[in-house]
Amino acid sequence: MARIDGALPFAFTFDPARTALIVIDMQRDFIEDGGFGASLGNDVRPLQAIVPTVARLLDGARSAGMPVIHTRECHLPDLSDCPPAKRLRGKPSARIGDAGPMGRILIAGEPGAEIVPDLLPLGGETVIDKPGKGAFHATPLMEVLSGLGVTTLLFAGVTTEVCVQTTMREANDRGFDCLLVEDATESYFPEFKAATLAMVRAQGAIVGWTATTDEVRRALGA
Repeated sequence: MARIDGALPFAFTFDPARTALIVIDMQRDFIEDGGFGASLGNDVRPLQAIVPTVARLLDGARSAGMPVIHTRECHLPDLSDCPPAKRLRGKPSARIGDAGPMGRILIAGEPGAEIVPDLLPLGGETVIDKPGKGAFHATPLMEVLSGLGVTTLLFAGVTTEVCVQTTMREANDRGFDCLLVEDATESYFPEFKAATLAMVRAQGAIVGWTATTDEVRRALGA
């Protein structure tokens, strides 16, 4: 068993052999200039800044032999899995499916929907394409985790308060112990990230725990 004494709200104990790392939506459309995140008027630099930290977390998980699962939020080219309520919300300069500097925005197979080069999945790692914010919705994620015998999940990725938190809450409801790696997740809005970290670990880890990349790596012996 591994233990993170500095985890919040209290020490986190887990079995690395039954733990997986899920890296949420570290895609060019959210992180690079010209993508969907930027089309919404966001400053993408805070998301770019965590890429090296996520890479260190991935290295620790891989060195420990832990399964790694990557997610990508993207849609079919005909948008049949993108409800109008999602596509038409807000006033972005370019909507899902529109042409952008990296191809059609958030469309499977387009360059912008791919994971940033520094965090590309290795051969054998699972990649889940998801049409919603939560990674369990309309995907085979639960079957993948069940097949691996996983009971604990570590989370990283973007954005903290939307796709990361949604997936973590979905996992909590399905009986997984969950830990969000604080410095390996980010939001376009610092106050949203701070609020999410507080919410997930409130009331005795009602959704889960939080800890840093260095704490996770030490627990894994990396």
